[in-house]
Amino acid sequence: MSSEGPEQQRALAVAADLSAVAADSQPLGVPDGAFIQVFTRSQRRIYLFILSQVGNTNDAEEILQDANVIVWSKYQQFQAGTNFVAWACQIAMFEIMKFRTRRKREKLQFSDEFVSRVAEKVAEDADVLETRRSALSVCLSKLRQKDLELIQSRYAPGENGKKVAQELGRPSNSVYQSLGRIRRALLECVSRRLAAEGLR
Repeated sequence: MSSEGPEQQRALAVAADLSAVAADSQPLGVPDGAFIQVFTRSQRRIYLFILSQVGNTNDAEEILQDANVIVWSKYQQFQAGTNFVAWACQIAMFEIMKFRTRRKREKLQFSDEFVSRVAEKVAEDADVLETRRSALSVCLSKLRQKDLELIQSRYAPGENGKKVAQELGRPSNSVYQSLGRIRRALLECVSRRLAAEGLR
């Protein structure tokens, strides 16, 4: 059984489709494994960047697919070791502008300058958010096994504190207190790591 989540599986499927197209149409070959890996890992961040510009999930999906085709076709221009998400988001930004041009007839439109400023802000925040996510991942790995299992149970899809308490056969009060203690420990750990990186 595959260990990837639905988003990773979908990204891998996109990569496979694009590889097939590239193999048929481009004599230069297809991206190597390292490119495919960073492409796959970055799909959600690129999608959220696009969504922040257009505000509609269907439109964001459409733009992401268009951007993916271009990112894939330009893989030889990407320099390993540089920021893949920033590079891909620049390409996505051109696709967003093309999309906006097609939608100019709609009544409500933000100016291109406004959209560009929002895009810049999102791009700036992306690295900070990734640093915070990495810090949280490290801090989670330092939890005791029981605490890690409890926090994972609580934040599993469709779960809440009351349901977790019932499943564990524990009083709700006890579970909420444990969750509060774990959250505080994680917050302190993440704050220390961010402070060490000069972030807050």
